[in-house]
Amino acid sequence: MQLDDLYQEVILDHYRNPRHSAELAEGEALVDEENPLCGDHLKLDAHVADGKLTDVRIHCQGCAICSASASMMAEAVSDQPLDAIRRKAAAFLALLRGESAPNEEELGDLMALRGVAEFPLRVKCATMPWHALEAALKRLAP
Repeated sequence: MQLDDLYQEVILDHYRNPRHSAELAEGEALVDEENPLCGDHLKLDAHVADGKLTDVRIHCQGCAICSASASMMAEAVSDQPLDAIRRKAAAFLALLRGESAPNEEELGDLMALRGVAEFPLRVKCATMPWHALEAALKRLAP
């Protein structure tokens, strides 16, 4: 199996079996993001305690890239210190904007989404969950 095939399988697995997924009512969602250009819609709820993200729940309706990115993001940041989450988010966003070389050690499975950078119209799909997370952290731990 080639690396590209493995990455494709990781993305499809997260799309088909999203992690940290929950149906969120309007009042529950800390952040509610929508991309009207492609129809992606993401609700995110998070909880912080003792400098860590203790819980993150997502409800994503949209394309496979957005859904997989949301699931992979939730898995990568759950129960992590806020400083580490902010570094990971910055590294991921920089990677998809073509601003930095891949940091496989820091990004892990998120590297599967690096190919999205080659499709500018899909970058928003992959980054929307991360922007929602950043907005949530600004509210919870400014």
